[in-house]
Amino acid sequence: MLITHDTRCALDAVVDLVNTAPEDDETQETLPDVAALADFVRRHDISDVGVLSELDLSAVRKIRARFAGIFAAPDARGAAVLINELVAAAGTTPRLTDHDGYDWHVHYFAPGASVADHLAADGGMALAIFVVAGEQERLRRCEAPDCRRAFVDLSRNRSRRYCDSRTCGNRLHVAAYRARRKEAAG
Repeated sequence: MLITHDTRCALDAVVDLVNTAPEDDETQETLPDVAALADFVRRHDISDVGVLSELDLSAVRKIRARFAGIFAAPDARGAAVLINELVAAAGTTPRLTDHDGYDWHVHYFAPGASVADHLAADGGMALAIFVVAGEQERLRRCEAPDCRRAFVDLSRNRSRRYCDSRTCGNRLHVAAYRARRKEAAG
């Protein structure tokens, strides 16, 4: 599956945004204030969003919940309904641009759009590419029992199970190895 640079950037932003949500009542919000939102915008090189406010923070959190719903959708039809609602509400306006040293690419948000509409439009269209390609199952949650982080499985054979093989994957493999050793010894 061919993923362009701008689509990959939008996917990374969507995954990162979904993973800022508290997993339960005991974990903390990792997008707690406007400063954290501004940091998120800088990290993801999100352009043309203007001065951020509490209204932007609230709107981005709502978009985050909608993105999480797409990752939880049981099938492509359910994901498509959610994506269509998301991009329609954002007022998607595709246009070609070549800003900041990047080659030509498509922005789906309208000029002057809020950061929430920007994320909804670009992120929604990036997720739509997976549904159109019949690859909605690549939008996953980590299978580690103590982690439910979102990720996009871009492996060739669609076999990725953990958000990070060095942390969640390795931790579970070590635990399974130790359990086998204990069982063999005892």
